Amino acid sequence: MSHVGGGAQAEVRVDFRAMGSPCRILVQPGTASNAKAIDAAIAEVQRIERKYSRYLEDSVVSGINRAAGSARPLELDTETCDLIDFAVSAYAASDGAFDLTTGVLRRVWDFRTGRLPAMEALAELMPLVGWSRVSWERPALRLPRPGMELDFGGIGKEYAVDRAATLLAEAGVGAALVNLGGDLRAVGRREDGQPWHFGIAHPRLDEAVVASLPLREGALATSGDYERFFELEGRRYCHILDPRSGWPVQGWQSISVVAPACLAAGTIATIAMLMGERALPFLRSQGLPFLAIDAQGRITDESGPGA
Repeated sequence: MSHVGGGAQAEVRVDFRAMGSPCRILVQPGTASNAKAIDAAIAEVQRIERKYSRYLEDSVVSGINRAAGSARPLELDTETCDLIDFAVSAYAASDGAFDLTTGVLRRVWDFRTGRLPAMEALAELMPLVGWSRVSWERPALRLPRPGMELDFGGIGKEYAVDRAATLLAEAGVGAALVNLGGDLRAVGRREDGQPWHFGIAHPRLDEAVVASLPLREGALATSGDYERFFELEGRRYCHILDPRSGWPVQGWQSISVVAPACLAAGTIATIAMLMGERALPFLRSQGLPFLAIDAQGRITDESGPGA
């Protein structure tokens, strides 16, 4: 934990790692309960990671995936049901592009080796992809085919941002910022009345920013083709996979969205990445500030004068 500034009114900053990302909680000067509130917020992020990580054998997600192919559905807890219902609404809003079942495709897409998957191997996995194949009647879920998987990677981090921000607000923290790997949410208003300012990472230049967005309250999330990718014969292949084809999205370098909640901002940004040439009409239909960078580096900035 570090203090930005001096004296009793120093700003508190806590850096930590979670969900494979560098994370930070920044709290403006306030009450003596700030440290306890920050600890609780970090513990909540860690709880969500343990519960929904596909890398942990005892996580809820691992339990769901192990049961794939079983004739009996699993009864899920309320929190997990709420997340699945949210993902189902995103699936409908995206015409099937936002899909929790695409995680199985990572078996053939290895972004570390930089090789294209064998077409036969990809074709064998496609029958395991598609939310329409899943049996879901809250709270009962069944993955009917052995080998099917759910992957909460597209919503887990954003949900954790919102939960951490909620705990800080409930603890009476006047103004704070939760930043988990670039997905963030502001709590309350800064004492000086100024917005927080965030640099949007340049999708092609390391350590550079392409724009700065102001945020007074609410959340900001970015989806882009620069986090996990490889380039082959002049074409970039990124980790955002279209469930309808099994192939990485094309058309956009990054899309950033401002929304009241990080879960909404991140999901809308990802859906837009998946929509290709229909991204801008979709983003405008949401009525939210956004900044989009297309494959040629052209910027569409509809973030407004201040979110």
